[in-house]
Amino acid sequence: MTVWIVVSILAVVLSPLAWLRPSRRQSGQIALRMEARRMGLGMQLAPQEWPHWMDPQPPSPCAQYHRPRRGAQPACWAYWQSAPGMWVNQWREACADPVLLEHFRTLPANVFKVEADRQMIVLYWGERGEASVLQDIAAVLKALA
Repeated sequence: MTVWIVVSILAVVLSPLAWLRPSRRQSGQIALRMEARRMGLGMQLAPQEWPHWMDPQPPSPCAQYHRPRRGAQPACWAYWQSAPGMWVNQWREACADPVLLEHFRTLPANVFKVEADRQMIVLYWGERGEASVLQDIAAVLKALA
């Protein structure tokens, strides 16, 4: 009888440790983020206000992968993926730049937004996929920087 009491007490004491262990999805995200750092990309969770027309609404905060830009006066732009392969600006006009579209075609369907300002090129991603998807993302960020 005392053995069962000791086992029960140990189970109650050790059960919260199981909650601290990351899930499979969280472990996969951690691995992707570490691989992104090895590739020279920055990553952070950033709160984002998504346009009302995005359906379904992407998460907020969302994983933001970024890279510094080079050049004296780089162009500033932002495009959202409203449907897989359909890239639009804030007025829902389709992207007409063939160079950007060529790079956007290589991105997965769960990339929500790609934005460029004077200092950074930023990509908002749902973090689903293998390391090969991350290599495609890094290649696009490097090419557009």
